[in-house]
Amino acid sequence: MTAKVSVEAVGKVFGTGSDEFLAIDRIDLEVATNEFVSIVGTSGCGKSTLLNMVGGLSEPTFGDIKIDGKSVGGPGRDRGFVFQGYSLFEWLTVEGNIRFALEKSTLSRAEKTELVREFIHSVGLAGFEQAHPRQLSGGMRQRVAIARALVYKPSLLLMDEPFGALDAQTRGMMQELLLKVWEEHKVTVLFVTHDVEEALFLADRVVVLASRPGRVKRIVPVELERPRRFDVVTSPEFSALKRQILADIREETLKVMALDPA
Repeated sequence: MTAKVSVEAVGKVFGTGSDEFLAIDRIDLEVATNEFVSIVGTSGCGKSTLLNMVGGLSEPTFGDIKIDGKSVGGPGRDRGFVFQGYSLFEWLTVEGNIRFALEKSTLSRAEKTELVREFIHSVGLAGFEQAHPRQLSGGMRQRVAIARALVYKPSLLLMDEPFGALDAQTRGMMQELLLKVWEEHKVTVLFVTHDVEEALFLADRVVVLASRPGRVKRIVPVELERPRRFDVVTSPEFSALKRQILADIREETLKVMALDPA
């Protein structure tokens, strides 16, 4: 498959002088077009830092990141972001928040209206077009954020713990919704999470990062049938993959604890 994202020997250094530290060291990773890849690892291993560099929000200290063969030089409309915080405009309606992403588009007013309508339906918010964020639950707010990120048709969706603040039941519903939207709109997804079960349920591959500095420890193919139903988490195949990844993360956690004894 064609590489949508190429991360080539990328590293990131923070601080200067005696405070300088290597956060990420020579990560190599390719993400195929329309692939769903999850990234997991211990806290502080560089998951969000890597995502921000792919998004152009931060520059690598060394190495190169390419999207469709072109080096990333900053943010671009080929990439959509969804974060744990909803980042919605409280004074705008659901419709207004989603339409805001099309502000610089050359589409006609009628075309924008149709796109907004399409994505409101896609994320299951029909009937809430004129509601304001304060009138919505956390899950509904995150649906608005997903629709806003996708409405201008980016080819790459970057998601950083998007469901981390939700309760377990809502989180499960949002995971199933995300898979539905991903399958409908054929977008490449790079998804950061602390939740191993979530990573496995969603992804084609799970990238496990080592800690301090962040490196690729293991890439786990998730060869589970699609479309996926939530009962897949009870299968022996799923349980075996989960044990493997949890063992990797536990090993990295013990390394960190040995470096920083309480």
